[in-house]
Amino acid sequence: MELVIEGLSKNFKDTKAVSDISVTLHKGVYGLLGANGAGKSTLMRMICGILKPSSGRVSFDGMDVSEEGFRAVLGYLPQDFGYYPEFKARDFLLYMAALKAIPKKEALARTEELLELVGLKEVSKKKIKTFSGGMKQRLGIAQALLNRPKLLVLDEPTAGLDPKERVRFRNLIEKTGHDCIVILSTHIVSDIEHISDEVMIMREGRFIYQGKWTDEQTSLEDFYLKQFEEAEEDE
Repeated sequence: MELVIEGLSKNFKDTKAVSDISVTLHKGVYGLLGANGAGKSTLMRMICGILKPSSGRVSFDGMDVSEEGFRAVLGYLPQDFGYYPEFKARDFLLYMAALKAIPKKEALARTEELLELVGLKEVSKKKIKTFSGGMKQRLGIAQALLNRPKLLVLDEPTAGLDPKERVRFRNLIEKTGHDCIVILSTHIVSDIEHISDEVMIMREGRFIYQGKWTDEQTSLEDFYLKQFEEAEEDE
């Protein structure tokens, strides 16, 4: 299981959102940290094959992410996930399972399993428009897991979650990382500090740090905040 990113860049007119990123990821949890505007969402969208890069390539086990077969191994929760407010939670997951071409019997079993996993089983017959922001986010996480993805990409997945829900989410992602590649993009250090096998920090479209955080002299959060102080000094 291998995700290979080679010389990946993305330009928007005069702005270079992502600049020449190369990295190879294997099974495990990868925390991607960066402030708003660092290029995280642009990178995520290129990894998912949604956005075409200006240069470079992304492949999963040798398959380019632009290929149709890639959809079968991908689970994705974008930062702004679209919901159908009149759908009931259970029906929504079954609908998403149909879009992912999951057989009906398997979809029914997987839907019940995930509703239990994200703590929405008791409200599964309620309309999504009645849900809180945190409940909607948990439903989004469930849909990303429907097809048992080999690559799970989560863009700011803990937005709207209360502290208890964040702990539940972190435990879920840590377990998921045993069987697939998980990329979790966030600006909140605590979301990834203790569950990530590796940490990647982005600033101005580039990786300024990548590796297993083991520095006992300072916390990851202090190190992360220091990068912004240095960036402000450079301006």
